Amino acid sequence: MKKIAILGSTGSIGTQTLEVARANQDLEITALAAASNVKLLEKQIREFHPSLAAVWTEEKAKELKTMVADLDVRIVAGMEGLLEVARHPEAELVVTAVVGMIGIRPTIEAMKAGKDIALANKETLVTAGHIIMPLAEECGVKILPVDSEHSAIFQCLNGENRRQLHKIWLTASGGPFRGRKKEELKNVQVEDALKHPNWSMGRKITIDSATLVNKGLEMMEARWLFGVEPKDIQIVVQPKSIIHSMAEFVDGAVIAQLGTPDMRLPIQYALYYPDRRYLPGDRLDFWSLNQITFEKPDTENFPGLRLAFDAASAGGSLPTVYNAANERAVALFLDRRIGFLDIPEIIGNCMETHRVIDAPTVEQILETEAAVYEMIESRW
Repeated sequence: MKKIAILGSTGSIGTQTLEVARANQDLEITALAAASNVKLLEKQIREFHPSLAAVWTEEKAKELKTMVADLDVRIVAGMEGLLEVARHPEAELVVTAVVGMIGIRPTIEAMKAGKDIALANKETLVTAGHIIMPLAEECGVKILPVDSEHSAIFQCLNGENRRQLHKIWLTASGGPFRGRKKEELKNVQVEDALKHPNWSMGRKITIDSATLVNKGLEMMEARWLFGVEPKDIQIVVQPKSIIHSMAEFVDGAVIAQLGTPDMRLPIQYALYYPDRRYLPGDRLDFWSLNQITFEKPDTENFPGLRLAFDAASAGGSLPTVYNAANERAVALFLDRRIGFLDIPEIIGNCMETHRVIDAPTVEQILETEAAVYEMIESRW
């Protein structure tokens, strides 16, 4: 019986993780954490019987306590509650599926408690990769990528000598606006941007896919996960999302991982690594697939991707600025307070005015995030 805790259990990755647990009787859920969706969290508690559950506010915690008063589960709140779930003594592996830099401290707490990490929180490595990866080695824990592209690379590197890795090919679908020019993107509405052609994801990451910022964040993650420089990562648009990513080696060999666009596959692979389990669902039909096409990413009309490489190359606290500015800009767009093209503009403006801190501490990372938020609120 493998015991896991989930941070962000009511989100897209969290709910799909529980789907995998539901289909496999040898996974036990020991602790859950969510932001504010106590109705769904109550259902999860009643089905999976964790001994600990956390929500973000004391008010929601009180509400949840009343809802599950008949169950043997302890309810906690806030960052301390999140940290308690992360270090839950029964859990062997922690799925970090919260959104935002709020995931950094719980990830560190879990590693220090000896837990392996199934990582679905991009911000942890984007902003603090220089802290997280050495700490994982020091604590003797595994960082198992849940994101489909990083899972693909991870699978391609199994059994290979990583020192012989030449290049990473990170695939992108191109999002719902692939092929459009800036003039055509001026009047894009929220509803249009939320229509991803292949994947079912949360609202924020779906917008990130539409701007190609998501691919920039994944590039920064890949840099730390696989110990390569940004120049050694190439983005390639593969519209059908059949090839999830590729690894190219020094001899010219390229190994790719293919599959249908189903997030349960990388989730289940992380939960059971190094074993594989049967996963019900669609399989690739090569006879009907006919062909797989590739395109170069359009960084002129989607400058968010170019800005990501600028931030990664500069390093230090600049990736935090990139991430925080995007996070706030996407929230403003979803609230219909700015336009679609304003998102990369805001990111670029924040990056230009920032004074880079080399090798920032967690405190400096969070202070940088707060400063970026304050700047955006004062101008937009």
